Amino acid sequence: MSIEAKEEIWPLKQPFRISRGSRTEARVVVVTVSDGKEIGRGEGIPLARYNQTTASVLAQIESIAGEKNLNRQGLQDLLPPGAARNALDCALWDLEAKAFGKRAWELANIPIVSEVETSFTISLDTPEKMSAAAKANAKLPILKLKLGGDDLDLSRVQAVRETAPAARLLIDANESWSPSHYREIVSALKESRVELIEQPFSADADEVLESLDHPIPVCADESCHPTADLPRLTNRYEVINVKLDKTGGLTEALRLCERARESGFKLLIGCMVCTSLGIAPARLLASLTTWIDLDGPLLLARDRDHPVPYANGKIGVPSRELWG
Repeated sequence: MSIEAKEEIWPLKQPFRISRGSRTEARVVVVTVSDGKEIGRGEGIPLARYNQTTASVLAQIESIAGEKNLNRQGLQDLLPPGAARNALDCALWDLEAKAFGKRAWELANIPIVSEVETSFTISLDTPEKMSAAAKANAKLPILKLKLGGDDLDLSRVQAVRETAPAARLLIDANESWSPSHYREIVSALKESRVELIEQPFSADADEVLESLDHPIPVCADESCHPTADLPRLTNRYEVINVKLDKTGGLTEALRLCERARESGFKLLIGCMVCTSLGIAPARLLASLTTWIDLDGPLLLARDRDHPVPYANGKIGVPSRELWG
């Protein structure tokens, strides 16, 4: 089997900002695997938050390029969870689907629905600018607001709620809050009909959630990567954000979803800022989850050929030409 990997850079429509910083482009690693007959592709996103760079991800992939009889199960032991394993794992799923003449969800034995609602992310900004962004997308069913842990957070949410009274609201603090900030605004967020708070505290300081009231369900993002993370999250979170770049691919993501549901967690399937090639395998998990946040390609200036179909806040089924 041959393995090739390369970096691609995809400009964004406009700067995208969260509490940790802003970006103007998506840097992705694309892996292509071939058995000599068929070709499979996968995409991973190197993340500085997890000490990943394009160079480190490419080096990880190169380190197993000579592995004989590489398959998805063996890959789980060869590489740690992260962007490199995700890109390779998803490429192997794509290759397997083509080799057997089936769709990936048939191989995974999971149901697929023709359309699912996704949230659309509004970048961290002033209340006025976030309100304007919400107004431009007010007809979308679900808006996810990036917050920053400062005194403007509640004003941001209230400004968006006034502009988009019918939208369902999710918020994502990206580890930026303090316990006092949480206590001060959580009741008002409930009044603004916020239905989910994502990763309020740093992943290494989230034990405080065990002693705080949860009038709104709290979702683990940075705190949860592979299935092994689940036991310590009990009594801290009600929801798990499953991202393929954190689990290290679809194979582990399927396992995480199963174990999390067995443990009583609800699920959100999320993504990084990526192209449709990164969304397609994550789209398979949509029928297993309560919330879907797969809007990465909507932030790009342009997407790949044969993109995942988006219309009116809904995502269709990926085409064979794209993946799986």
